[in-house]
Amino acid sequence: MKIILSGSLAYDRIMDFPELFSDHLLPDKLDEINISFMVNGVTENFGGTAGNIAYALKLMGGDPEISATIGFDHHRYFKWLQKNGISSEHIHIVEDEWTAGAYITTDRKDNQITGFNPGAMKYSSRLNFDTLDRDSLLVISPGNLEDMVEYPKKAKERDLKYIFDPGQALPMLQKEELLNCIDGCMLLMVNDYEMNLIQKKTGLAREEIIARSGSTIVTLGHEGSRLHNNGSAVKIPVFPGTKATDPTGAGDAYRGGLLSGLVEGKTLEESCILGSVCASFAVEHYGTQVYSFSREEFNTRLSLH
Repeated sequence: MKIILSGSLAYDRIMDFPELFSDHLLPDKLDEINISFMVNGVTENFGGTAGNIAYALKLMGGDPEISATIGFDHHRYFKWLQKNGISSEHIHIVEDEWTAGAYITTDRKDNQITGFNPGAMKYSSRLNFDTLDRDSLLVISPGNLEDMVEYPKKAKERDLKYIFDPGQALPMLQKEELLNCIDGCMLLMVNDYEMNLIQKKTGLAREEIIARSGSTIVTLGHEGSRLHNNGSAVKIPVFPGTKATDPTGAGDAYRGGLLSGLVEGKTLEESCILGSVCASFAVEHYGTQVYSFSREEFNTRLSLH
């Protein structure tokens, strides 16, 4: 099974502010803000939904293909992908834009101020559907909004299986667009907040939304996840690691582990368990594509199930 990951590639630049934002904000002057924060330094991580999922799937032994856009500053990211054995063949370079970037400043109580520049993500990844065979599985995750709306239509026209994973793009999707993407998808993946948002935007009950997709996975943070499949709901456990450092990227790690199971021909429930184990390694590290594990370490943690 060929896995194509449609989504985003981004540089995450994380800055540490040793004080509190609240000490520098005057409540009666919030309409006249002019503040400069002196940070301790900046850490740059490779991120974006497509990149994060591809990294996790590669760790699990998969061979993902990324369909995304990237800017003229792509050289560091391409070098990183090459180092990890991930192809950049289907990544579209937008020469007059920066790669999408998140600029995140965190104070000492973990409050965050984030600026996000979509950059190259404003453009379509130009996925050529004629190159995909019937055994391909397309994962549509947050990225270029036009791609998120159009790729499900093209997949259904060609009878291709796809996973719809709207994530943080949900607020920008209109009701009909959202329903068209969910209808006919092999799998809908959301967290509990996102499921509630879909209910609010569509006016449908949770059971009605679940009925419109082949299967649905609702992730529940530290409480694990729930798989809705063939009219039943199965609770997928969490796998506690040595420490919980940062949940950022755990959802993408879950997806990478899940996809590895599907490639291996495992059931959805078995694949969800692999996803949960993979996510447990991600939360042990600060950042997204910074964790790793050996097969022995993975299997040891899996055996706790």
